Amino acid sequence: MAADKKPQPLPSVWTRRPRGAEQPGLSREAIVREAIVMLDADGIEALSMRKLAARLNAGATSLYRHVATKDELMELAVDEVFGEVVVPAADSADWRTAAARAAASFRATALRHPWLSSVLGQAGLAYLGPNLMAFSSRLADLFIKAGFPEPTRAIDSLIAYVTGMSTAEAAWLTTVARSGETEAGFIARLMPAAQQAAVGHDNMPEAYAAAAVEVSDPAGMRDSKFVYGLEVMLDGLALRLPAGAPATAE
Repeated sequence: MAADKKPQPLPSVWTRRPRGAEQPGLSREAIVREAIVMLDADGIEALSMRKLAARLNAGATSLYRHVATKDELMELAVDEVFGEVVVPAADSADWRTAAARAAASFRATALRHPWLSSVLGQAGLAYLGPNLMAFSSRLADLFIKAGFPEPTRAIDSLIAYVTGMSTAEAAWLTTVARSGETEAGFIARLMPAAQQAAVGHDNMPEAYAAAAVEVSDPAGMRDSKFVYGLEVMLDGLALRLPAGAPATAE
């Protein structure tokens, strides 16, 4: 009967004990560091346990003593890079400034590791990792002290915004990198095709003006877009604060 069926172990590296003794010179930390190097260079598709073992001059069996599956490896990699995200202390600034700094740090981390945003919803129980738990805890402290009646929903909204923006931005920068051109040069080469596609659209002069700015300062334009959307997000969250809530953390 279904009622008698034993629950299966939770499918996460954080919920099982390591297997066996470590091989001299090989540790879980070393495995994860090398996996992140591979992910940063070539993306998720290029990462395999066999290739990783070869780069570490180890047998695949040795890796499996530390990491049972590629899914577990991704959980560990996600948690490791989240250790780079800085969330200001809840009492260090007004909540908007602190939240904006946390969002900017999250974005910067996601752009250093272009694979990150695309796997956050697929990395199993990665949120059980120590760095991700610390990240969530610091954000919770920030929004609780600011007076939000539903701090978890405020956090979810902020993370969703940064994840969505950085996923698109990382994908764009990966495309640029694969072209072998600078970002400005790549955009300039796209302009004739965009102009051809826009024939017959009345609103395109404004779009061309914006595109001209992107060609001259594409990184600045990306920063501006992110900050604008973040300010809109924070404006919306501020409306959720009860009347009389302090503007700064106490």
